[in-house]
Amino acid sequence: MIRILKALIAGILCCLLLPAMAQQKNKYVKIETAQGYCIVKLYSETPVHRDNFIKLIKAHYFDATTFNRILKGFVIQGGDPDSLYDKSKTLKPEQKWIQPEFNTALFHKRGALAMGRDDNKAKASFTTQIYLVDGKTYTNEQLDAIEKKYGLHFTDAQRQTYRTIGGTPFLDHNYTVFGEIVKGMDFIDKVTALKVNKDGNPDNEVWMKITVLTDRETAKELKAM
Repeated sequence: MIRILKALIAGILCCLLLPAMAQQKNKYVKIETAQGYCIVKLYSETPVHRDNFIKLIKAHYFDATTFNRILKGFVIQGGDPDSLYDKSKTLKPEQKWIQPEFNTALFHKRGALAMGRDDNKAKASFTTQIYLVDGKTYTNEQLDAIEKKYGLHFTDAQRQTYRTIGGTPFLDHNYTVFGEIVKGMDFIDKVTALKVNKDGNPDNEVWMKITVLTDRETAKELKAM
């Protein structure tokens, strides 16, 4: 009887712990356009943004949208544009605001994935607007000035990244970063090479297709790096 009880307790604990452990695993997605693709790791430290993104991907929401704003040296923005969140419009059920999930370890380095927003005081994100960071490199003096202007603090490692790889440091703790490109960084170069107008709108529509990768698909993609 004691052995049976122990086995039952172990089984119950396993059932309770496994979902939590699985929730902590990083998820990976594939972002494709006619220009190529990249593999993005979604951070477990930003579960609300991650889960919202995955839910919309599985509903094929982003497949009906485009990268509508391409600003070389800044960001590649896609999903729903700001205009669709205008107060005069009736929002779709998927269009909401979610509270920011700022984390000092997650920053706007080149290749970072973040969510856009309007100018709201809470800095809440649009659920249906994303952007990938292109950015540029910065000197220590420039980073000092950004820290002072925006009340930020960059670690030595973050400074090294901004000096060598680049990014958009002035967006830190203003927009939620919830992932990063782990394969296919040249995807940014290919998209930002497209011809755009003065507002960053591409001459030709840049469709996107986003899929959630299985563990096997993820392993295959990362192994081929």
